Amino acid sequence: MARESVGELVRRLRQARGWSQQRLADALAQAAPGRVPPTRNDVSRWEIGTRSPREWLPFLAQVLEVPREMLEAAKAVRPPEPAPRVLTVADFLLKDDPLAPLSARTGRRIGAGQVADLARRVHGLRLADDVVYGKDLIGPALRELRAAVTIYREGTHSEQVGRELLRTIGELAQIAGWVASDAGEHAEAERIYRLGISAARAAGDGVLSGNVAGSLAYQWSNTGRPHDAVTLATAAVQEAGPAAPAKARALYLDRVAWAHTRAGQDRPAMAALGEAGEALAQDSAATESPSYLYWMDAGELQVMEARVYTELHRPLRAVPLLTDVLGRYDASHARELALYLSWLAVAYADANEPEAAAGMAGRMLALGQSGSERTTERTRIVLDRLRAFRDVPEVAELLAS
Repeated sequence: MARESVGELVRRLRQARGWSQQRLADALAQAAPGRVPPTRNDVSRWEIGTRSPREWLPFLAQVLEVPREMLEAAKAVRPPEPAPRVLTVADFLLKDDPLAPLSARTGRRIGAGQVADLARRVHGLRLADDVVYGKDLIGPALRELRAAVTIYREGTHSEQVGRELLRTIGELAQIAGWVASDAGEHAEAERIYRLGISAARAAGDGVLSGNVAGSLAYQWSNTGRPHDAVTLATAAVQEAGPAAPAKARALYLDRVAWAHTRAGQDRPAMAALGEAGEALAQDSAATESPSYLYWMDAGELQVMEARVYTELHRPLRAVPLLTDVLGRYDASHARELALYLSWLAVAYADANEPEAAAGMAGRMLALGQSGSERTTERTRIVLDRLRAFRDVPEVAELLAS
């Protein structure tokens, strides 16, 4: 049996007598009339181990009717370490509050119509991101975001309209952060994502704040902070809650899986992938999902699974999944097509199929996604991987071009 610390012993002896912490403090005050009496808070601190009762040991022995040696022996026992606090999405908010309303609002009255119009523009920006990429879209995205924050801070509106405006700012920050990240502006993207988390939480929308937080976690996974990404992605799932729509839970668990993968944690990655699949299986035509999840489906889940297998160097699992997805993928979404081809090229290289890898890399390069830093980085990774096969004619030709 583990030995008790002095705090644990005092608590046990006190409770055995049926005393409250205040009752023990009162008894000690009576036993030592010449001393400044302890308070209930003092007793509480002794019991949880944040303060030692060393000068009170003889009086504790007296009022609790135990040998002083028992308390002395317990004092030598190190109290247990407190359980680490689990971080939540709230821990990742901006230090200041860029959404704080101005003390004197002088802007126009904002109604539901203006918020609905902003929401339509946000969705239009989201659709534009399917075909226009980071460096070409970041200007319009940031202008929309700044204008929306200005409207919220300077305009006058009802509480309900204000909440909808905050929710729309949260959605806009998610897509603007994504665009900034795609353009390689990672510090700017992080600032925007944190703004979005603040807006979504202020609106009371845990599903949305989970989406924005998960997007930041995804960026961290890909920019050298995988362990922080695991923490934040996990917090995002908790933020959304168990009642979140199936598509939301599947996407957020996907991000957990990717963070674990990038952190070199195979088993947790596969477990999170399994949970994501189970979550998406609960989706149906009758299930209502937020509009920003329009793109999340079984194909996207399959892509993430294949990427995890590729990163874990399991090409025999990755290649069939990616080949299946690419066989039916919308060619107008050229950036995503290029990214998926890059993963397939790496998987083929891992499978010791350099000719096929060169073929996929050639298709990827032909798409020419110059506006996306994400695609540029994947191009570097693919070409570096292919250099191990530079003696293969198809690879040599590709590298030379």
